[in-house]
Amino acid sequence: MSHRLIVLPDDGADAIIAPIEAARHSLNIRMFLFTDPALLEAVVAARRRGVNVRVMLNPARRDGTSDNNVARETLLAAGVSVKDSSAEFAVTHQKSMVIDGRVGFIESLNWETRDLTETRDYAVETTRMSEVAEMVRCFDADWAEQAFTPDPASHLIWCPNNGRQRIADFIDGAEETLWLQNERYQDMVIIERLVRAVNRGVKVRIMSRALHKLKHKKLFEGVSGLRIVHDVGAKVRTLRHLKLHGKIMVADGRRAIVGSINLSPGSFDDRRELAIETGSDHVVRRLIATVEHDWKRSKKLPLSDAAVLADLEGRGLGEVRRLALGGVAPDEGCRK
Repeated sequence: MSHRLIVLPDDGADAIIAPIEAARHSLNIRMFLFTDPALLEAVVAARRRGVNVRVMLNPARRDGTSDNNVARETLLAAGVSVKDSSAEFAVTHQKSMVIDGRVGFIESLNWETRDLTETRDYAVETTRMSEVAEMVRCFDADWAEQAFTPDPASHLIWCPNNGRQRIADFIDGAEETLWLQNERYQDMVIIERLVRAVNRGVKVRIMSRALHKLKHKKLFEGVSGLRIVHDVGAKVRTLRHLKLHGKIMVADGRRAIVGSINLSPGSFDDRRELAIETGSDHVVRRLIATVEHDWKRSKKLPLSDAAVLADLEGRGLGEVRRLALGGVAPDEGCRK
């Protein structure tokens, strides 16, 4: 069994903590946000028992906010090797771990308590040595701020190296069904591919965040992308019982992608991201069971002009004018 799926919050924090506790020689961690106390303690405990621990942390969000200061100080005090992620990327959004050079974890979840308890998130554990070795090779390259070139035959998907092309190809290969869960639908190449999938008869089901949860500066792209795919026939819904943070795609009940990649230009072009494509039967079956469960506990995301305005009411109209919705006067977009 080379690939195994972890589903959160269903599987609980122990699905991540237990493998850390099993580490004996080395631990390479790359994380966008690292704030959960239990995970932090598990990593510190690994160092105390002699494990060689390296942690690469994103230094700050694009707005300058830094979330990882406590983790950085705690890890350094425990003797862990800690570095800011490579300055080559605007943000390192990748979430991953390699244990003892033998087991790799490709994750959508940040190591935050809410991502373990309140959000729909995923991770794939791989024991396929070629994939684990490639994860270590990229970690070493980014640690040293050196160039990294992915193996073109690998099932790993890297941004900014090959992410857009690989995900576009994945969508193009769908023949009957395509399930997506993602926070952002903003990249026009991917929107184009989803439109073409619908037009050739693929049943496309999209799970998104509510419109008012989209980032203010990306409201224009996010709303327009969802409206385009909805208008050609894709079904678009939003979760009711959990916050959506996972990033997955499942095609034809046979192939899947799981990882950190949002469907946005920034993720594809400027950020270090990692996902994995898998055809593992048990991984795909569990993903389908999870997305079907979530679909039954979701609600339709209304995308008419009136519905978009109602959803965004009270948010501030900074980007709404750009959507050219009925009922928004030309100067209303300037109000704060």
